[in-house]
Formats: sequence, C-alpha cells, structure tokens
Amino acid sequence: MSETQTGATERGEQILAVFDTAFGELLAADPAAFRVKFRKMAGSAFAFYRGTACLFYEDLEQERHGGPYVDERTGRVWIHGDLHAENFGTYMDANGRLVFNVNDFDEAYVGPFTWDLKRFAASVALIGYAKALADEQITDLVGIYAAAYRGRIRALATGAKNDEVPPFTLDTADGPLLGALRAARSRTRFSLLDSMTVIRDFERRFAEGGGTIDLDAATRYKVLAAFDGYLETLPESSLTRPDSYRVKDVVGRRGIGIGSAGLPSYNILLEGNSDALENDVVIYLKQAQTPAVSRHITDAAVREYFQHEGHRTVISQRALQAHADPWLGWTELDGAGQLVAEVSPYAVDLDWSDIDEVDEIAAVVADLGRATATMHAAADDESGHSLVPFSTERAIDAAIAADEEGFAPMLVDFAHGYGARARADHQIFVDLFRNGRIPGLRGPA
Repeated sequence: MSETQTGATERGEQILAVFDTAFGELLAADPAAFRVKFRKMAGSAFAFYRGTACLFYEDLEQERHGGPYVDERTGRVWIHGDLHAENFGTYMDANGRLVFNVNDFDEAYVGPFTWDLKRFAASVALIGYAKALADEQITDLVGIYAAAYRGRIRALATGAKNDEVPPFTLDTADGPLLGALRAARSRTRFSLLDSMTVIRDFERRFAEGGGTIDLDAATRYKVLAAFDGYLETLPESSLTRPDSYRVKDVVGRRGIGIGSAGLPSYNILLEGNSDALENDVVIYLKQAQTPAVSRHITDAAVREYFQHEGHRTVISQRALQAHADPWLGWTELDGAGQLVAEVSPYAVDLDWSDIDEVDEIAAVVADLGRATATMHAAADDESGHSLVPFSTERAIDAAIAADEEGFAPMLVDFAHGYGARARADHQIFVDLFRNGRIPGLRGPA
C-alpha cells in the first residue's frame, strides 16, 4: 500500500470515528434519513463540507486553548458555528422589514471568533475551486472578505452609529443580495399556505402527503403540551393578540436535509393576526441538535448557561440576529430541547449558482464580511445576555490591531489548506459510503 493510500485509509477511519460521535444515535434511529443526507453530501466537496462541521472542529482541536488573535475575550465570543458561504439569506424581522444576513443558527455557540472566519474562508476556497478560479483569485477573494470584516469591526469598535453601518435591506443592498431580497418580497404568505394546506368546512387544515405524518392522539397531546410551554418563552411583544396562537392543526415531519437528518419535527398551523384565512401562520417545532463546536469548548460556564439545546439555539439567534423572528422560542418534548420558529414565506437563501464573474463574487464576499462583523458585534454586553459581558467588537478590534498585517494571510493560508483537505476528504467519504463502510448503513441503496 502506498503512502498516499495509507494516509487516505487513516483519514477514513478518523472520519468514521467523528461521524459515529456526531451522528451515531440519530443514524441508528433513522438510517433512511441519513442515507439521503449522505447522498446529498456525496454530490460535491462543498455539500460534504456543509454537512461536516463536526469534522471541521475536530480538525481545529489543536486551537482549543488559543491560536492567532484568540485571547481570553476573543475566545469567548458568540459565534455562528457553521458560517459557510451558503448560510446567508433573507428573513422578515420583528419590525416587518426584509433583511439579508446570516441565517440558520442551529450550530451557534460561544467560542473563538476566528473559527467562524476560518470556516467561511474555506468555503470560499471550495466555491472558487468549483468555479475553476485560480489560486491567486481565491487568495484575493479571501483577502477581500478579511478586509471587509476588519473594516466593519473597526468602524463598530470606534463608535460608528447604526445609520453608518446599516443592515442589508431593500434600500441599502445591491447585486445578488438585493436580488434575494426582491425575490423574498415577491413571495406571499398565501402562496406558502396554498402549498401546505387545504380549506375544509370553512377552516384551513394541513394537506395530506408532501412528507407530512398523521399523529396519533397521544403524540398530538404531547406536541400541544410542548406548544403551551413554548408560549411561555415568547417576549411580551409577541403576545399582543392571544387568538393568534389558536391551534388549527398539527402534523409530523421528518428532517432529511443535510443539517437535519433524523431529527423529528412537527408543523403547527395557527390562527395568525386576524380571522382571515390568508393570515394563518405555520410554525415548526424541531428537536435541536448538539452543536459541533460545543464538543471542543471546555468552559463550564458556557455549558451551564443553557437549559437544553433548544434554549441554546434560540438564545444564540436572539443574540446574533437583530430583531429576530417574533415567533422564535423553545420548549421540551419527551425530555429533549426543541426549537420553535415560523415557516416563513420570506426566507430566500443566497444562490451562488449564477454568481460567476470574479468582480461580482468579490462584491458579494465583501458584503458577507461586513455582515459577519455586524453579527459578531451584536452579541455582547449590550445584547442583554450575561454570557459575553464585554464589547466584542472592541476586543476583536484590539486583537487584530496587535498583528494587522498577519490577519488576512492567516485566513488565506487556512482557506487553501483546508479547502484542499475538504476536497480530499470528500473523495474518501464517497468511497466509504458507496462501499458500505459507514456503520448502520448498507450503502447508498
């Protein structure tokens, strides 16, 4: 066996061990969902990277006790946890404004701010490789991201007012970000309801099929009891019309996406803000997962801050996202923490498939760098949470200022190195999967 083959074999065993820790219980409970998840991950190196935050943080283990730009404060920043180039999109905030920003906070936790930046930088390298960009062009893109992040952090740390660093909205965004916002604006709640529900006997109900699961009486009772617990976690501003929370129907669903395989979930149909049927609201209740990054953070104060993973996900999102979804809350079901949020008609992810020109990619990457900085700066001593009791933007600004010239090169080197590793890992994973080497799965049948 050649040295290359030996290295691939050893890496394959490491990948399997990490998968067993991260996915073992869920995979055993629902192997069919993971077969779908893994088939999607097999489709490209980027899809593999998206689905393997657990492997990414295992590889960053050596930085657990430090690393460049990480000190006592910058190692304790609220981070997204899975910050790759496709985890950005639109949402309707609590003020009724469409905003483009980071989304999907299932992996959010408290840790080194550089981990978010490195995960994003490596995703840029993977996207650039898939679009056949030269290494020099990828280097430039990561440098642009680093400069945009640095500029926004400095502006926030030196007292820039909110109107000087506005969020990306229909009035301030341009390019693909504006395109996503306009696409979101063109959507309607009625269209979403029409795709998921029917009207019977003058009342709206969930339609059959489409992945829905009818619930028996005992399960329905448990879900409704969990829903009552969820209501207690909502801010008072969300409870202005109690009739909005009248339950019309409940169905089960099964998560089969790259990030939610095996996680049981439920959709609940609510009255909404008026008696009109077109204002009904669909929320989902989903078992929250253990974030990959948490396995590599040893701070007991962080672990003990959260009641359960549902509570962690919601508190993290409220900290990182200004004016979050007013339906966002948490509860428990069968002893497991649950995330509750709206199935929003206004959620549109950034679509990279048609962003091919280098100048356009560069503009988008710069915007995402600024969005990342704004997110990191939001969750600190002014956010109402005691877990990060200091100004994160000032701490990050000071850390970068100590070695200004090394900041971008650090991210560039990581992007190229980990991008290459992820591409090699993807091929190893495909061979493991298709040859039936993943415990609990017989292969991609």
